[in-house]
Amino acid sequence: MRMPDRPSAFTSDSARDKYYAVYDRLLGELWPVPVDAIDVETRAGIVRIHRAGPAEGDPVVLLAGAGANALAWYRYIEPLARTRPVLAVDPLGEPGRSVQRRPLATGADVGGWVTDVLAAVGAERAHVAGFSAGGWAAVEQQLGGGGRVAALTLVDPGGFAPLPRRFIRWALAGALASMLPRTLRHRMARVVDNGVLREDGLVELMRAGWSFRRRVPIPPAYTDEQIREVSVPVQVLLGARSALLDAQALAARLADIAPSWRVEIVPGTGHSLPVEAPDLVAERILNFPGPARPGAPTPKHSTNNR
Repeated sequence: MRMPDRPSAFTSDSARDKYYAVYDRLLGELWPVPVDAIDVETRAGIVRIHRAGPAEGDPVVLLAGAGANALAWYRYIEPLARTRPVLAVDPLGEPGRSVQRRPLATGADVGGWVTDVLAAVGAERAHVAGFSAGGWAAVEQQLGGGGRVAALTLVDPGGFAPLPRRFIRWALAGALASMLPRTLRHRMARVVDNGVLREDGLVELMRAGWSFRRRVPIPPAYTDEQIREVSVPVQVLLGARSALLDAQALAARLADIAPSWRVEIVPGTGHSLPVEAPDLVAERILNFPGPARPGAPTPKHSTNNR
């Protein structure tokens, strides 16, 4: 694992201020419900949380992937906040309004700040939903013995296989396509298999974040023993065409070593599963770990997205 020795940060104060201007404008444009911004102190820095929904109840905590922040979940806030408190987090180490003050050298460091966030907001039975690197952070929180979590939803998560070269090619192709004019960029979304390219606001935010220097560990692949250490209910949603994971192989592995985990491969989606099937993902979060609503069965290790 690469061991960062400095915090992630913007290259200059002016670059940071330009990013914040775009961030704040898009928050106003994209966020669908009233929201409170909260800053909490953690062992590695100050974390910005956007809170929505009821004042009481066990919260849903949303952890974005690499290069993203709470705004990546904007389509999820309204359906989740109807019935649950929702805490959308700007992860440390990623561009956003959180401020990293200490290096994140290991997965334990990453899981540690997540535990600090849960403690600061008083969560005791949170449902943590993490995408990609956010899924890895959620698992690291559990492996660190942080508690305070009742269930995990891992959406095409990192940490379950070595980082493949095809993922690096996929990420580079998406970055290049993001610079194209809107109409052509939308067309290229299918070519490079990246639904984020159709999200104009998120692409604008991504461009503004090119001045951010991300220094976080690259997750190694979990061992079977580490996966078995996770004691809370877990559901894993995988893109059938994921550039990060071999969905079929991972589903088979988890069926063998973690048979209680609910694993679903979502047809017609890739690694950008959260923006390609937001209604499905939001429903799965709301229904887990309890039974699904009538007409929406969610069998274990399914390859259907009913």
